[in-house]
Amino acid sequence: MIELENQTHYDVPLELLEQITAEVTQKDLELIITDNAHIQELNLEHRGLDKATDVLSFPLEFDLPNMPLGSIVISYNYVQDKAQEYGHSFENEMALLFIHGLLHLVGYDHEVDEGQHRTKEEELIKAFNLPKSLIVRNSF
Repeated sequence: MIELENQTHYDVPLELLEQITAEVTQKDLELIITDNAHIQELNLEHRGLDKATDVLSFPLEFDLPNMPLGSIVISYNYVQDKAQEYGHSFENEMALLFIHGLLHLVGYDHEVDEGQHRTKEEELIKAFNLPKSLIVRNSF
């Protein structure tokens, strides 16, 4: 189950995101949809980067029974911009960023792995018939 905190007026494709989650984990998680200003604050506080970003993941430090997996924070500004840039829907872009964040929560890390994160993203993107723009973006 996804506990949603939507700080915007956009509809979040929760049913699709729940289906994606079920393919990866049975644990609950929190999803926060916010703006660039808030995600920039979080990025500075937790990663030392004073800039907005598309998605942040905060896994819980302890893996205990019945505990949620962690939190995913997505900037709706990035969702809007990238959906327009790549010519697909807000909902599809939200799903793409959600996949990226979800995989970080379960331990994938494209910054240090040998392509496993990207491979799993591709698998989920194909399974849910999503646009391949995330794969293209992460190829550079």
